[in-house]
Amino acid sequence: MILRRIPHWAVLLSWLWVVPSLLAAEPVFPPELVQWTPASQNPVFTAGGEGTWDVAIRERGFLLREDDGYHMWYTGYDGTREGLKMLGYATSPDGIHWQRHPGNPVYRAHWVEDMMVVRQGNTYYMFAEGKDDQSHLLTSRDRIHWTRQGPLDIRLTTGKPIEPGPYGTPVGWYEEGTWYLFYERRDLGVWLATSCDMQVWRNVQDDPVMRPGPEKYDRDLIAMNQILKYRGRYYATYHGTASEPKPNLWAPALATSTDLIHWTKYPGNPLQPIEANRSSNILVPEGDRFRMYTMHGRVELFLHHDASQ
Repeated sequence: MILRRIPHWAVLLSWLWVVPSLLAAEPVFPPELVQWTPASQNPVFTAGGEGTWDVAIRERGFLLREDDGYHMWYTGYDGTREGLKMLGYATSPDGIHWQRHPGNPVYRAHWVEDMMVVRQGNTYYMFAEGKDDQSHLLTSRDRIHWTRQGPLDIRLTTGKPIEPGPYGTPVGWYEEGTWYLFYERRDLGVWLATSCDMQVWRNVQDDPVMRPGPEKYDRDLIAMNQILKYRGRYYATYHGTASEPKPNLWAPALATSTDLIHWTKYPGNPLQPIEANRSSNILVPEGDRFRMYTMHGRVELFLHHDASQ
């Protein structure tokens, strides 16, 4: 066999093609999703306090930014474990200064907590926990008046109902005619089910698609908050904690996937120091940047911090 020497110029030319493609590759965890600094106005929203219907607020609410401003749904209650968890609604022109709806609570017929909202067409779909961590669905056309559609019917891959017990902190996602539902069971993992009609949901697999750990910030318990698609990848905001020592603190985190089943956690998690409860992180698009809000007894705002500047 005759080996021919490849000219140096040919090697250089090949690298001129390869290097730009490498440099153009998008980072798996772009800075605008993971670099955060607290806003000076924090907290931007708090519970109503004594003498109000929302003496305290629960951890996961949800925010949407639409053409007419920012919209937030949250859970208010009397501060006791047994107190009925009711739905509150607030709006803001800038995401910082909030006005409660005068008709709050806007829904009080059933227990509503740990909710998130997906807009599809002219309908808003609210995935929420009911009493005893039983997930249910509500719908609205105006963001204020909600109709309960009933508990979510989730089945195993075999078609049999999942075993009795809590199945909460539901997260909905819609894409190309299919609804995706992420839910946790006792915060011990996140499962994924799908549906075409929202009447019956079937697990994609009967094992969790995301598990706690191995790091301390989410070592024992996790729950998902939101799914978004950005630059061709899926991102999940979630929160986690270690069950010991008490009191355990919940921290915001981020994971990514290309298929909604296999998830990679951001190696720099948690997104904020574990010095206080900052669960239920929600990313809200703002132009070519995002804002991050956390909710755990109060609402705090975090703005993108460009570490390169």
